[in-house]
Amino acid sequence: MEWKREWKPLAVIITVFVSCYYLPIGYDRFDNAVNEALHLVKWYAQEHVLLCLIPAFFIAGAIAVFVSQASVLKYLGATANKVVAYGVASTSGTVLAVCSCTILPLFAGIYKMGAGLGPATAFLYAGPAINILAIILTARILGPELGFARAFGAIFFSIIIGLLMHFIFLKEEREKAAVQAAMPEEEVTRPLWQNGLYFFTMIGILVFANWGSSDEQTGLWHLIYNNKWVLTSLFSIALGVILMSWYNLPKWQVVFAAAPAVVLALTVGNHPTLAFVAAVIGLSALISTREDETGEWFKESWGFAKQILPLLLFGVLVAGILLGRPGNEGLIPSEWVSRAVGGNSLTANFFASFAGAFMYFATLTEVPILQGLIGSGMGKGPALALLLAGPALSLPNMLVIRSIMGTQKTVIFVCLVVIMATISGFLYGSFF
Repeated sequence: MEWKREWKPLAVIITVFVSCYYLPIGYDRFDNAVNEALHLVKWYAQEHVLLCLIPAFFIAGAIAVFVSQASVLKYLGATANKVVAYGVASTSGTVLAVCSCTILPLFAGIYKMGAGLGPATAFLYAGPAINILAIILTARILGPELGFARAFGAIFFSIIIGLLMHFIFLKEEREKAAVQAAMPEEEVTRPLWQNGLYFFTMIGILVFANWGSSDEQTGLWHLIYNNKWVLTSLFSIALGVILMSWYNLPKWQVVFAAAPAVVLALTVGNHPTLAFVAAVIGLSALISTREDETGEWFKESWGFAKQILPLLLFGVLVAGILLGRPGNEGLIPSEWVSRAVGGNSLTANFFASFAGAFMYFATLTEVPILQGLIGSGMGKGPALALLLAGPALSLPNMLVIRSIMGTQKTVIFVCLVVIMATISGFLYGSFF
């Protein structure tokens, strides 16, 4: 036996054994951290997998199949006009009300189709960071200056980070541009406006199915929330009509696939998620066995789900053990976090951005969490640093990014976000 080959497996076995042997079962903090991790992953599965990730997987699969590679290369490719590419990527979040995990299938879709590293990472950061609903909520609860700083910082950040990623990997991007320039033009099979409406209906389903509640009992936000499932249903009906009219799905099959969802919506309307799940199952059963482009749509969507979902759930579990749920304790005491982000030192800003990068924030939850931290003495600079790093990154998010674009690019991307958030928080805290 050649021990040089076997020392690594032996080291892994010894490490796992020692960890199991000294597992701190019975210690309150450890037991509570495990409990928090299980609560967090259960909450994530209930609130985000069905309504957020599954629609995002279908959108990502549709990008891979129905969006021509020529279109992606024209607007986001390595040879695309930089003003257009970074303008589109940096403002994407105003349309997509998504978190750091839901953006991942969409990022994977455009990156796989040939988007340049710079525009793709700008989109990856901007998607959750420039969420217009979160910006408005930040301005109303934490103050207009912090809301404006978050909006400006998120757009500016995404462009700068994208440009830096492009220049750091310039040689690789030039090689990609040369390959893309030699690619033949693809034949357009469907008008752009038809594909646009198709994607619009799916984005509408994603946005309105996840529309959050408001403390106010009047106004447009509250009105939309009260009718969110009606709006989701209307977009679903529109998607069905489009699939029958332009994507050649037989009408009777679409009606048959949608029937269980309609029955559940009419009979158990107080549990709309059941109807949503039935619609997803019906659509999947309808297109999964087809040999045309809709069958490819399902295969691509399923491929993204297999790649991304296990890493996300594992990452959420680890994040829960370390940090717990908002307002609850994990292995790392929350008082350490509160104590470390007071004042406006570079250390406080760095800690806020670093901690925010690894924490998981569901869409809009970062605002009430920050409100509590500010009430406990958090400085305004670290607050902005956390707002700029937290919603765009998380431990689950990092694990998936690594599987898409590799370890080196992921490490550099995360470091750029943390450094930029630290500097911005420090400058903002110095003036306010």
